[in-house]
Amino acid sequence: MKGQTNALADGAWEGQGVASSGASLRIRSEMMLRSVIFSMALVLSFARGGDIDVDTEAYGESLGGWDKNETVTYGLSGASYRSYKPEISPTPDGGIFVSVRIDHRRGWLANDDHAVLEITFAKDGTVVNARSTLAVQGRTISSDLIRSSAEVGEQVPGVGGAVKVGSDLVADLSAKLLREKIVEAGRVAFPSAVQHNYNLLYQAVRLKGGKLPEEGGAGPAEDEGVPEEQPAPEKPAKALEIRPYGDEPKR
Repeated sequence: MKGQTNALADGAWEGQGVASSGASLRIRSEMMLRSVIFSMALVLSFARGGDIDVDTEAYGESLGGWDKNETVTYGLSGASYRSYKPEISPTPDGGIFVSVRIDHRRGWLANDDHAVLEITFAKDGTVVNARSTLAVQGRTISSDLIRSSAEVGEQVPGVGGAVKVGSDLVADLSAKLLREKIVEAGRVAFPSAVQHNYNLLYQAVRLKGGKLPEEGGAGPAEDEGVPEEQPAPEKPAKALEIRPYGDEPKR
């Protein structure tokens, strides 16, 4: 009888241990779930709370307008291209990283070529760096990472830096494409399509909070209506005095 009592007591303790273990597991699971939810909320708040964003609607309208698949098809240099709605993610320093896919549409019986354009913007709207990768004829052609600084510590600000990055990016892609002996017109013009998207993305960057970008920053600033400098009025010319040839006759 005593043994049965001890067995029952041990069973009860084991049952309590199992229940306690199950409760502890549930608590840990709930804590982990809350931690994941908090981390996701923190990431989302960081992504939305930055000072810079891309007006994807303005970018799409500049290309011709998004369709129901969030793509837009347009023509350049006699070829057809298609751009996808960009993907945007925050950077640790308060800027954003923008990635957009671009297709070269080659027709019904041919495989399309593909490109990816990646741009990093600082929190003030200036371009930090950019790169692009082309997939053409089963080959991958990648540009160097083009920075807005010529040397370490030497920053090219504002529009000048953005123009330099875009020009260097296209020059690098075009040179590498030329070495592959690509001759199809739409493929040769693919770097130009990449630059076209680069320029329009730069113009679609906006600072949040109603603030306009600083001088040279991204986004079109409104015209402040500064009057043009008017030329100074010319002084009236003296009347031309006509005198007869020779000596004036005496009176």
